[in-house]
Amino acid sequence: MALLAPSVLSADFARLGEEAAAAARGGARMLHVDVMDGHFVPNLTLGPDVTRCLRQATDLFLDCHLMVSRPDDFIAPFAAAGASAISVHVEASTHLHRSVQLMRDAGVRAGVVLNPATPIHVLDDILPDLDYVLLMSVNPGFAGQTFIPGVLDKVRTLAGRIAQRGLATIIEVDGGVTEANARALAEAGAGMLVAGSAVFGGGQAEDSARRLVRLMDGVGAEPSWVP
Repeated sequence: MALLAPSVLSADFARLGEEAAAAARGGARMLHVDVMDGHFVPNLTLGPDVTRCLRQATDLFLDCHLMVSRPDDFIAPFAAAGASAISVHVEASTHLHRSVQLMRDAGVRAGVVLNPATPIHVLDDILPDLDYVLLMSVNPGFAGQTFIPGVLDKVRTLAGRIAQRGLATIIEVDGGVTEANARALAEAGAGMLVAGSAVFGGGQAEDSARRLVRLMDGVGAEPSWVP
């Protein structure tokens, strides 16, 4: 089934280890780390040091999403800090194959991110080299935004292309994921769903995560490489 990836951007940073543990008790097997540089996107968020502290606090799979202008400069530092997977934006990477190779060299799973208005055909040449594709369902840079409905069809289209080519690439969706749309996204072909406010926003991370995990039971393409 599709996996829940709670975004620590919406967690209480003063209790980050406790928040991670609560999400794990609720059934989450991975955490999503939103990295923003204040340039590619307006906000400035987490760096390698926080990722290193998070790695010391949890054994969960750490999925690091680099919303940065020079992603190649950040791949090795985040891998060294304990990232399990790293994704970079196609809009920010000048040489995408090189970025993916840097991830492989660093020993992490490799992903590429598309903003909502970026068409999926830009992935045609790189798709076989990817472990996952992250489809943004909001414009990146802020937590708590509303899901863009058209991304649901984008998930279906990409899932069809992946199946047609016989690939094992997983689709991840990030932005506005809630209990209202999680199952539909998994049924459309998503294998990982990022949820920030829907998990950590109400102060009951364990219960919120458990409800989302149950909604995705039996649907979605589970990534075999997440323990």
